[in-house]
Amino acid sequence: MTDAGQPIRAGRGEAQPISGRGSAGASVFVRERPARVRGGGDGGPRNAPRAPHGASPRRSPAALSAWPSGSAGPGRRLPGDRMASEGPAGELEAVLGGQGLRVQSWDSEPAGELPAPVRLRRNVCYVVLAVFLNEQDEVLMIQEAKKECYGSWYLPAGRMEPGETIVEALQREVKEEAGLHCEPLTLLSVEERGPSWIRFAFLAQPTGGVLKTSKEADAESLQAGWYPRTSLATPLRAHDILHLVELAAQYRHQARHPRILPQELPCSLVCQRLVATFTSVATQTVWVLVGTVGAPHLPITACGFTPMEQRGGINMAILRLLQECLTLHHLAVETKGLLGLQHLGKGHTDGICLNVLVTVAFRNPGIQNEPPEVRGENFVWWKVMEEDLQSQLLQRLQESSVVPVNR
Repeated sequence: MTDAGQPIRAGRGEAQPISGRGSAGASVFVRERPARVRGGGDGGPRNAPRAPHGASPRRSPAALSAWPSGSAGPGRRLPGDRMASEGPAGELEAVLGGQGLRVQSWDSEPAGELPAPVRLRRNVCYVVLAVFLNEQDEVLMIQEAKKECYGSWYLPAGRMEPGETIVEALQREVKEEAGLHCEPLTLLSVEERGPSWIRFAFLAQPTGGVLKTSKEADAESLQAGWYPRTSLATPLRAHDILHLVELAAQYRHQARHPRILPQELPCSLVCQRLVATFTSVATQTVWVLVGTVGAPHLPITACGFTPMEQRGGINMAILRLLQECLTLHHLAVETKGLLGLQHLGKGHTDGICLNVLVTVAFRNPGIQNEPPEVRGENFVWWKVMEEDLQSQLLQRLQESSVVPVNR
């Protein structure tokens, strides 16, 4: 059944700064916070190896900048993972390439809330939506059969069902509502109302089937048809689809980001893997925030379902993690968008992992050539030395070459 809801409203959660600052040049203990237990994303709870206080091995930020992309040891490759290589450089390479990385644990979680496995129809709702544009610049639309919006027009969309992948859900909804087989070309946009409601909008193309007519009207839809992009069928069920249609047209004219499709990897939570960057304006050098608990890795933050995190949206989880290691009151943090998306939907793993590009910059004007100081022992700035990775990052940042996340 189609359930795309109302237009997404703007809004952001506010983060409170943490007092105290550490030294960015200090050595970092590779150990877990005693008060926290991290969980396994694709299995049960997992604790990182713990060493006695004061006896943990040390790794300095300078050592982090020297890790080669193909080095053995620091990485977390598992059989079957689509991962280019090991270590932070390998993770960054994989994420920038739209590949998935298995979620084994997380670095931040809501205070007072033990992250619970998410389940469709219980505590999360995912919606898929398809935008089709043909050579005549026409849009595929369906006429609603639901009582509350009977006779109005919308894009093919609907709720995901347990056990489906995101692509399977999209193909099922399009077949039920429009009568066509299809394949997604790229993820266009992600819209959210907090972790419990997320909509994935795709640009898609038909691969077969027969367009549904009024003779095949059923509970899914009354009919489907192609309408000029500049003169859509009316009345519309909701106007929130208009910007998606224009986004699809813009992408077809000139793609702002590479083709991005969901990677089928299991995850038990709604979480985000951060590519949190600081860029030196003078030298165009890029640093990336790295978690140091266990093997060095791109940090992962678990989204919570408390009222505060629901109101603030999934961006709250990003700000929470950054609060734990940076003093935010003098920094500007911006979520640029998605570099990739992970989900499986099989074996009761309904969670998703969003690979998110984030920028951290100083609020005060002037040239700052070094990243802000890191607070605590579980994170460090890693200077990206590989020319190809640095070039890719700068391009994605300067051109906003990401999938937008809207609220």
